Amino acid sequence: MTDRPPAQQITDAAAIRLLAHPLRRRIEECLRDGPVNSSTLARALGESTGATSYHLRQLAKHGFIEEVPELSKGRQRWWRAVPADRRFPPYSRQTPEVREALSEMMRHNVAEVVELVSRFAADPEALGEWADAFLFSRAALRLTLDEAKEFFEEYIALIYRFSRSTEEMPPGARPVHVRLLGVPEAAAAEPAE
Repeated sequence: MTDRPPAQQITDAAAIRLLAHPLRRRIEECLRDGPVNSSTLARALGESTGATSYHLRQLAKHGFIEEVPELSKGRQRWWRAVPADRRFPPYSRQTPEVREALSEMMRHNVAEVVELVSRFAADPEALGEWADAFLFSRAALRLTLDEAKEFFEEYIALIYRFSRSTEEMPPGARPVHVRLLGVPEAAAAEPAE
């Protein structure tokens, strides 16, 4: 199991916009499988090495990834993800710039979820028995604000309980994309007396 890194709150709107960028999100996905260099990443993503090199440097500038000196030789630089439990400030403590950046990130995340579900729906038989791993649940919980926070922390703990590095994956394991979306409703109007 992957060790749970300490929570890291990201309050810099520029860093959030950096993480929201679609190509950088794809780069982060590739880095979960282990170190990469700009050339191998460019081939995997169908991008130019100049583009992947630029985006790798931007991710490193904000501390989201780091160079792997023992693999780097000459001009060839290798990069790995920096393990992190990235968090964002609660809405009440967000600046307008952070709110805008997080809204952009959420739009990209929702589009990513729609794409994942669409690919599954287009040909679930292509997954064979793995089609049974399509997880879906809907619920409406009645929670206090403290309970909502506790629910989220338990969800994160569950994610880390089942997280593995690529080296720890047992035979037959594969990535399963998991997302959590919890949207509070506005308070119901009090009945008139």
